[in-house]
Amino acid sequence: MKKLFAPIAILLSLFLLVPVQAAPPDLPASHTFYEEMNYLIDKGVIEGEADGSVKPDRPVTRAEAAIMIARLKGLSGTQQATRFSDVPKTHFASGFIAEAVKAGYLTGYTDGTYKPDAPIIRGDMAIVLARVFNLGLGFQNGFKDVSPNMMAYDSVNLIIAANITAGYPDNTFRPKARVTRGQFAAFIARGLEPKFKNDAAIPGSYMKDKTKTYTYRMADGASAVHRFVDVPDRGNLAYGFMWTVEYGGETGEYAELENYRFIAFGWPYSEYDIALPYPVVAGKKFDTFNGDESQVNTITAVNKTVATRYKTFTNATEVTTYDGTRYYMVPGQSTVKTVNAAGKVVFELISVK
Repeated sequence: MKKLFAPIAILLSLFLLVPVQAAPPDLPASHTFYEEMNYLIDKGVIEGEADGSVKPDRPVTRAEAAIMIARLKGLSGTQQATRFSDVPKTHFASGFIAEAVKAGYLTGYTDGTYKPDAPIIRGDMAIVLARVFNLGLGFQNGFKDVSPNMMAYDSVNLIIAANITAGYPDNTFRPKARVTRGQFAAFIARGLEPKFKNDAAIPGSYMKDKTKTYTYRMADGASAVHRFVDVPDRGNLAYGFMWTVEYGGETGEYAELENYRFIAFGWPYSEYDIALPYPVVAGKKFDTFNGDESQVNTITAVNKTVATRYKTFTNATEVTTYDGTRYYMVPGQSTVKTVNAAGKVVFELISVK
């Protein structure tokens, strides 16, 4: 049966960052998250400490998380009484915490505390981001350290589908690992802007550049234009950033889904099909979706030269499907050409802008 690319319930939890000012002394241009942190500084989401520093490598606390989320969402930070025994009105983050909790982005503990000084962990981060960005489409990754009975399970699937993170090479998500201020800034930035989502990819990723427009020539000679945009919600279903396809007077959507095991294409509130397994090795066989051994695809060539109307690629991976169709995938370009068993080109990249 097909693997589901489906809606997932979201829970809640905690976290965030603190304030900054121009040219933070501890944020050199060489820092991994330099661009992301400066992006959020410019938006007023991050502010520095008294000395202007932003402490990018320090763990994010729950109070800092509340501050950043509240600022991101335009919530008031005016100090006020809270429902938590460890967050009095005089606490510097009391207003941010109260408003973020009231909005449903964060929550406290059953003992009536919020634990404002406790660090945020990756599992909690996933829960918060899923709520902050109203994510609805999930990608069941099968991380070996994220089980279905974990509170963060659904939210991890949601942020992976949203290209906010990709997990680790050993097929783990590390839900109990602490999150630094720089990392948290990167996750927030990826939730907001396609150009930062490009960073949530594995080395040698086959996903397309989300800041560009791709045009393809279809079997009937017509063009199909693919753009990565923020798709409006429909009814009570959340969509968010996805690839849209304009073809034949109609528009459709799909997502490119990637982890360290494969790249797949998913359809909103439906299934996903594996396009290429990782690592890419000639001769590797794989089932695209349904477990039918008569429908197994094979990687038949790597570093193959393939000409398209856009350009000639010398690093294409050729996949031959169970019915004789051949398609070619290129790192950073996804699928660039498809030829059916009769030798007719039915899909071909013609422009990238």
